[in-house]
Amino acid sequence: MSSEARPTPPAYPAAFRPVPRTGVIFVTNEAGTRGFRQDDPAWCNLGQGQPETGELPGAPPRIKAVPIDVADQEYAPVAGLWELREAIAGLYNRLYRRGLRSQYTAENVCVSGGGRASLTRAAAALGPINLGHFLPDYTAYEELLDVFKAFTAIPILLEGERGYAFGVEDLRREVTGRGLSALLFSNPGNPTGKLVQGEELARWVALSRELDCTLLIDEFYSHYIWTGRPGQLPVESAARYVEDVDKDPVVLFDGLTKNWRYPGWRMTWAVGPRPVIEAMGSAGSFLDGGGSRPLQRAAIPLLEEAHVVAETEALHRAFREKRNLLLTRLERLGVRTDRAPDGTFYVWGNVSGLPAPLDEGMGFFRAALEEKVIVVPGEFFDVNPGKRRRGRPSRFRGYVRFSFGPAMGVLETAVSRLERLVLDATRRR
Repeated sequence: MSSEARPTPPAYPAAFRPVPRTGVIFVTNEAGTRGFRQDDPAWCNLGQGQPETGELPGAPPRIKAVPIDVADQEYAPVAGLWELREAIAGLYNRLYRRGLRSQYTAENVCVSGGGRASLTRAAAALGPINLGHFLPDYTAYEELLDVFKAFTAIPILLEGERGYAFGVEDLRREVTGRGLSALLFSNPGNPTGKLVQGEELARWVALSRELDCTLLIDEFYSHYIWTGRPGQLPVESAARYVEDVDKDPVVLFDGLTKNWRYPGWRMTWAVGPRPVIEAMGSAGSFLDGGGSRPLQRAAIPLLEEAHVVAETEALHRAFREKRNLLLTRLERLGVRTDRAPDGTFYVWGNVSGLPAPLDEGMGFFRAALEEKVIVVPGEFFDVNPGKRRRGRPSRFRGYVRFSFGPAMGVLETAVSRLERLVLDATRRR
């Protein structure tokens, strides 16, 4: 259907306001107007923040059926099944806290029905504070930071010229200079792939403890680490560097969505001090009411250490190969990267050197749609709650986020189509 033939959408009732679509929802909706459907093999979706969900060589078999006990027809506790919370706490202790005195327990875990639900619970529990967030960062943070009015969102720009580096002294200056009581960020970063790790991450945690600034760390890509040491499981978490699990102001978010490759389960959790977890449970009681009880029970075996190790090693082998392919082929196209991704399954590409209209993210996105390839324009990662920064183009308008989450065959097809697109644009120049 052409744009001229589409019916005019109905007006909003007076009590409601239009809610902007986040980056991924926007691009998939635009693709839908051109015939895109999730199961259509003619399309290559490099926009969705979703890993391939099928079998991988060496990975545990995928779960294809979930038994439902009679008791599982009932509501789950708002903070999650106790057995699942124990399993999550146990996994963190085994992966990150062996030999440390302070250990996580079930009381340090709150289970939610999706990553946004978990982050929303945390946001609802925040007081009237200054909350820092980075630019660029995850697109869904924008509405999250705008809806809750108790706190003030303070943007912190990361510079591509510095490879998006942000050291502990930079952090100290922001916390003390802007009066931050909390900092929300993804690690590894979405979309840049920049990772704070090792001793540097330990210093961030120590500074948060010293200045009583809560770190709200989105670790949903924490098993997609490309800079790990040989012989070690390629995972990272600030949980390694917490001294006292009930006192250090560190709250971690993760789930089955990316690291276990079960996005459709909408199974996530927060790990942090007990008072924070209690507050998030209270917020969940009026925000969402809790997650799926059958899926929570089915998730418990997925948290066994042997399963986690096998799954992580398998996804690492498969996704590293895809990362290398996408980086190499995009570079040949003239798409530059400020830094190769340390983590995630994204490449944050600078397209400003390509011929017009491909030299801007939105132009690249719309041209790629004609080739049945979906990407996300960089401007969606210019997190701007309440649209307070007006009157100028986004500083990330020359960037595009490319995902290597899909299967290798999809990735190869997509890049071949993009090569043809750039070649045609170059000939027309």
